[in-house]
Order: sequence, then C-alpha cells, then structure tokens
Amino acid sequence: MPPRQGGTRVGLDGTALDVDGVVALADAAAVPVVPPEALQRARRSWHAAQRLAAAGLLYGRGTGVGAHRSVTVDTGDQAGHGLRLLRSHAGGAGAPLPARQVRAMLAVRTNQLLAGGSGIQPAVVDALTEALRLGVHPAVSEYGGLGTGDLTALAQTGLTLIGERPWLGDPSHGLPSPVVLQPGDALALLSSNALVLGQAALACHDLGVLLRATHAVAALSLAAVSGSPEAYAAEVHARRPYPGAAHAAAETRRLLGTPLRPGRRIQDPYGFRAFPQVHGCALDAAGALRRILDVEVNCPSENPLISPDGTAAHHHGGFFAAPLGLALDGLNLALLQTAQLSAARLTALGRTDLTGLPAYLASGPAGSSGTMILEYTANSALAELRSCAMPASAGHAVLSHGLEEAASFASQAARQALRAVDAYATVLACELVVAVRALRMHPAPPPADAFTVAARALPPGTDDRPLTADVTTATALLPALARL
Repeated sequence: MPPRQGGTRVGLDGTALDVDGVVALADAAAVPVVPPEALQRARRSWHAAQRLAAAGLLYGRGTGVGAHRSVTVDTGDQAGHGLRLLRSHAGGAGAPLPARQVRAMLAVRTNQLLAGGSGIQPAVVDALTEALRLGVHPAVSEYGGLGTGDLTALAQTGLTLIGERPWLGDPSHGLPSPVVLQPGDALALLSSNALVLGQAALACHDLGVLLRATHAVAALSLAAVSGSPEAYAAEVHARRPYPGAAHAAAETRRLLGTPLRPGRRIQDPYGFRAFPQVHGCALDAAGALRRILDVEVNCPSENPLISPDGTAAHHHGGFFAAPLGLALDGLNLALLQTAQLSAARLTALGRTDLTGLPAYLASGPAGSSGTMILEYTANSALAELRSCAMPASAGHAVLSHGLEEAASFASQAARQALRAVDAYATVLACELVVAVRALRMHPAPPPADAFTVAARALPPGTDDRPLTADVTTATALLPALARL
C-alpha cells in the first residue's frame, strides 16, 4: 500500500533523518518531504562533478571501477559506461527482500544524496522520493553486499529507475518517471551502504521495542518469585553508574508500581539478581548503534566525494562500514546475554523451591506438565540467537584482484540482527506466558499495569493444553508492554 497521504511527514534533507524516520517511511506510515534547499544542495554537487570531470579523471566516471580503476573510459562513452556498470553489477542472488527493507534502503539513499557530495543528477533523487510516495519499490536480492557498499542492491535499483526492471507494489497509484542516465550517475548511486543501513535501522527500532518490553516481563517474573529488591536499589546503581544498568533497574522498580517487599532469599539466581547489569549492556549497545546510524544516514559516503565548494573530489574509503558492523555485532552479542537470562527466569518460574507454587505451574492431576514445554521452545529460539551472535566482523574476503583485501561484513551482521528480532520476541513471550500464569496462582499478585494488561489478554486456563496460541498472543502484547 502507498503511504498514508496527509498524515505524518518525514523530512529528507540530508541532515536530520533518524531511525524512527527511516522506519516510518519503510512501514508506509509517513510520506517523505524534501525541502527545496536540500534539492538545491544536490544540484550544486551535480554541477560541481560535471566541472571536475571536464578538468580531469574521476573514478568511475572517466575510469573503470575496482581492479579497472586505471582503465580510461572514452569521453563520449561515459553514459554507456554507466549503463554497463549498472547492468554488470546487478548480480545479486537469493530471495527477494521484503518491501519494508527495500523501502528503508530507498529512504536512506535518498537522504544521503540530499546531503550533497555524490555528483548525481537531481532527477535520480526525485525518482527515489516519488517511489517512496507511491508505495512502489525495486526487486532487490538478499545476497550481494559485504559491508563495503551495497553494489548489487543499488544496481538493481538503478536499472529499475531507468525502466529496465519493473517496480513492485501497486502500480495503480502511478510509477516514477524513468530517469535518463547521465555520465557519473551509476557509480554515484552505487557508492553507499544504504541497504544495510536501512536494515540496521529496522533492527535497531524493533529490538528497541523488545528491550523496553523486557523491563515489564522481567518485573513480573521478579514478583512471581518474590525476588529481592536489593539488586534493583537506586543506590546500588548510583555507585556503579552504567547508564543502561541504572535505567533497567529504575524501569523494573517503576513498572512494579509499589515498593518491592523483602525477598524470600538473601540472593536470587542471576536471572533476577544480575538482570540490570546484563540487560543494561543491551540497552547501551542499542543506543550506540542508534548513534552510529544517525551519523551514517546523514552523511555522504560516495567515492569519489565532491567537496561542498565544488573545488575537489576526494577518493576515499568512507564506504567501509566498520563502525556499523562492529556496532551490530555488539548488539547481537548483548542481546544473546539478556535472552539467556530470560530463559533462565522462565526455568526458575517452574521451580517449586523458588515460587512456592506447583512444579511447572501445573494444576491438573499428578504428572501434569503445565508450562514445561515452553522451556524447550524458548531454548530453541535461544539457539537461533546464539547463531546470530557469532561476530560477522570476524569474516575475511579478498576481492577485485586483491585491491579490496578486507570487508566489514556489516551486511551479514544486519541480517543476523533482523533474524534475532523474531527469536528474541519468542524467548520473551515464553517468559511472559509463564510469569502471568505464576502470578495468577500467586497469593498476592502485584498491582502492576503490566500484569493487568497481560492477564486481560492471555487465556486463564492452567490445564494441560497446547500453548502455541498463548505464545502468539504474548508476542503481540510486547509492543504494548514497551509503551507502559
């Protein structure tokens, strides 16, 4: 569907796009708005690149690319060279990416081009913006990027812009006018990590929702085992002032609604006692990724980079996405750590010695299994998170006759983060189902909004029955808990 007209607007001006704006455009929840001064900035860059190209060779415009960087392109063949560049680089493979990811890429690339520095003709920017407005997108293949430029994805996009490949989506609302390729347009379009940045923005946003929901779920589990409040005391975290840990502890205290009663034990298992420290790392990692994205989506990464005054073109390695790849790896690792504690709390909720309730919260005849199977379900999803946490930045590649002897592998790290969203939601939903059941059986459930919201939605029965629907309902509840 095309974006809702007349609703939320997201400015694409090359300076102020953030994660939430990328997500709103990707989800067709907003329409893009390009201020005239931003388009004028791109136009100045285009004219500057034309002047510089006339005065001397520019990489990719008057030369080949990669290992062919020293091969001179005839002046009269520069437009044809650009077309061949798009066609030859549109070699991605694998499944077509979801529309949401491709729209995120379009939003990021449009904004980057409006930052100035690419030398691309403004008609390309107009067409990308129009595609976002109309709700259409190019077909983009999953595989092709290594975190040194999304060459295949953007080449496929370029061929769509010039009319050689079809737009996907509902064409009844119109299609962008085909762009007439100009010298220099091809490489200027390709020189970006727009796809991986868009994917990372989606993962950062979606994981952020789940990380906020975790405070509510962990708080309910803590109440269900009559856990000790000492691990969440403000004084503890003021003396060791990590922002994420302090925030996790404060949110847990707030969401329980009333001061915690003294715990039954001097010390709880790590799933409760170390929750602020572990979950705080995930919060800090998500914040670090968001800060890097705020930089990357608002800066030109094109090679060569046209200077703002139009007097120079800088050949550089700014497209090497090491900061992004390392931040994604860090978030994936931190997410695994907090997910392991969620699974540990789920196990604890089934222990009579910790809750004072029947084993596995079963209320039927002797031998009833209750919530036993959700331990297996959660640990199955946890295994997926473990594979997602393998650092992609540890990879290695040597390409283009050895000229490109390294890669950031941010593309792989972003795909791991996107997979981690669903896996972590499953782990957390399993804990939520069990925590709510435990609190229903508890002699004094907390007067917390999180419990009220979850108990209203989840089925009340405690008989042995399939729990798939319960987990599905709990998963759908997580965004609501994140907003509490």
